Amino acid sequence: MAGNIFGKLFRITTFGESHGYALGGIIDGCPSGLKLNFEEINNELNRRKPGQSSIVTPRKELDEVLFLSGIFDGFTTGTPIGFIIKNKDHNSKDYFNIKDIYRPSHSDFTYYKKYGIRDYRGGGRSSARETVSRVVGGAIAKQFLKKKKIFIKAYVSSIGKLTLNENYNNLDFSKIEKSPVRCPDLKLAEQMIEYIKKIRKKGDTLGGVITCIINNVPIGIGEPVFNKLNAELGKAMLSINAVKGFEYGSGFNGTKMKGSNHNDLFTENGSTKTNFSGGIQGGISNGMDIYFKVGFKPVATISKINFKRKNIFVKGRHDPCVLPRAVPIVEAMSALVVYDYILIKKVSININK
Repeated sequence: MAGNIFGKLFRITTFGESHGYALGGIIDGCPSGLKLNFEEINNELNRRKPGQSSIVTPRKELDEVLFLSGIFDGFTTGTPIGFIIKNKDHNSKDYFNIKDIYRPSHSDFTYYKKYGIRDYRGGGRSSARETVSRVVGGAIAKQFLKKKKIFIKAYVSSIGKLTLNENYNNLDFSKIEKSPVRCPDLKLAEQMIEYIKKIRKKGDTLGGVITCIINNVPIGIGEPVFNKLNAELGKAMLSINAVKGFEYGSGFNGTKMKGSNHNDLFTENGSTKTNFSGGIQGGISNGMDIYFKVGFKPVATISKINFKRKNIFVKGRHDPCVLPRAVPIVEAMSALVVYDYILIKKVSININK
């Protein structure tokens, strides 16, 4: 299986399966000299880990990262950073009754047809558990970005038909982590929670949208024509399990506007009066906020599936809605993209400047 490496200069290779001994990764191209805050790394993992609330999978994993290389006295050394996260609470027997069944809208069928073998235990490599390694890499990238005062914040903006329509500039981001659903509108968050619980009791699942904002990205990040910043962010988001859509800036709503209304006019200080571009023009950051939305489908694995006119009950522990746990994953992938492109800019700048 190829396709397990992400990034160009700041690169992460991930490995592991949902019910294997461990998951992990190797971060290559990490600069030396950064004093890592391990508490911040653990906090990112805690935001993603299962069993954190009543609206996610009850699987209990500590998700403690063990670093194997590339760090000395708490500082990055510039050599590859190897790490693992052990699996502890996996019940493979829950999947025995579907080992010969292809779950609809899941990867079971395509994995088997492509590789001739399939790890049916929790989906194997196709499980969203794979994203734990991305969060470790993203947490380290975030710390490099923090030194440059670049900050990334994501939140749940819709669950099913429940939607937060407020502009992100009017929201209090400090409230995001005050709700297990990670929506900054706490009144709407309670409605989302009750909705998820209601659907879960029926053995069904829900999808939704995560909105992400990246502040203080300097002008000039992005590599046209095929490696545009927006294209790489789109690729990063679409690589996340269950993601069905990505739009940045005005997105699809921009198609309903006239050019005279959609153009972002410049101010005297070089910024723009509006930001329909979403902070990216010509594939290159323009210094304004980068913002985008990521659409997640309802989880494919539901408690009851119909197979050849026979109902099969799936015993595995699954999220009724992945959105709350996907927020740190969206942030992690954003951090990997932005920091990678900051490093790329260092080797592709105008030598006359």
